[in-house]
Amino acid sequence: MPSSKNEKALAGRGWPHRGEPMERRDKEQENLSRLERAAQQTADPKTLQRKAKKPEDKFHFSLRKTDLWWTVGFAAGALLLFGIQVLINWRLEWLDAPLRVRVLNYVKGGLLIFVLLTVANVVEVFLIGRIPNRVSRFNLKRIFRLIVGVAVVFVAISVLFVNWYAAVVSLGLISLILGFALQMPISSFIAWIYILARAPYRVGDRIRIGDAHGDVVDVSYLDTTLWEFGGEYLWTDHPSGRIIKFPNSTVFDTPVFNYSWPLFPYVWNEIKFQLAYESDLEFVALTMREVVEEQIGDVMGQKVKVYKHMLSKTPVDELEVREHPVVHFRVSENTWLEAIVRYLVPPKEAGRTKTRLIKEMLARMNAEPDRVLFPKSNLR
Repeated sequence: MPSSKNEKALAGRGWPHRGEPMERRDKEQENLSRLERAAQQTADPKTLQRKAKKPEDKFHFSLRKTDLWWTVGFAAGALLLFGIQVLINWRLEWLDAPLRVRVLNYVKGGLLIFVLLTVANVVEVFLIGRIPNRVSRFNLKRIFRLIVGVAVVFVAISVLFVNWYAAVVSLGLISLILGFALQMPISSFIAWIYILARAPYRVGDRIRIGDAHGDVVDVSYLDTTLWEFGGEYLWTDHPSGRIIKFPNSTVFDTPVFNYSWPLFPYVWNEIKFQLAYESDLEFVALTMREVVEEQIGDVMGQKVKVYKHMLSKTPVDELEVREHPVVHFRVSENTWLEAIVRYLVPPKEAGRTKTRLIKEMLARMNAEPDRVLFPKSNLR
């Protein structure tokens, strides 16, 4: 049955024909779900799109030789200390009683530490290492290593302090003193746990927090490191060559602007031209749209579909978001019109994309000087 003109136009814009089966809708929903799952593993737009387009690969656990050697080494150390303990208990006459008690105490402490390290390495390799999500795997490893480190330190202190009561009292007093003296580091450590749990930003994200703008290159236990972009010496969004460090506790009282939100790592950008009132506005709008669509392609439509899908789950789903570049005109404060084209772009590619688009737009519009009238002379 032949389609009407309206149906053809809608089909050309990506709308389904009347009576089209539900398979296409289910396929789009599946693609959106795949994109969301890919966003949990990376914040880079190109990698995210690549992971979402290709079929999902099942996570394959692989055992590295270094992990195996560390496990064997810790287990061998535990067996060696156990053998020393058995030998000392068997040959009591080799050592005096006070020295024997002290040596056995050290051996038991070392044995417990090596057992902890062996079990921790097995858990990290065979349990945490099997988690498919790379970000979750990295965060869990860091937290688990911290817990193991605290346990090892506690065992070492208990070995040095034979009297447990004295050890507990000493640790209590030290903790009380350090609690007052190290309030800022402690709050930064708690903020590190908050960053891992709530993920206001991750390594690789482009963020703004306070007066700091940059890409996150490291989130340690106490502070965050940014590779600055822009800054006081640059007006573009290119790296300035400087790094910025701030305590993790800053996230508790300062808003974080994340330009690389994993589920939608894009920002809207605009290009603005000033034109005379006599210009052919239809030609200008058509030229600007064509250039953006040629340079960006169908990627923008896919991005907007993801955005609409997320908005549909919120109270603001009534917003009208177009899947193609939009050109607006408005009256400038001076005597010219402003032609503005709006499009989506990854935040780290905003500067390069805008430069490329401006060059192409100017080349096409300057080729039609009778239809596009730009400001001239010293009045521009």
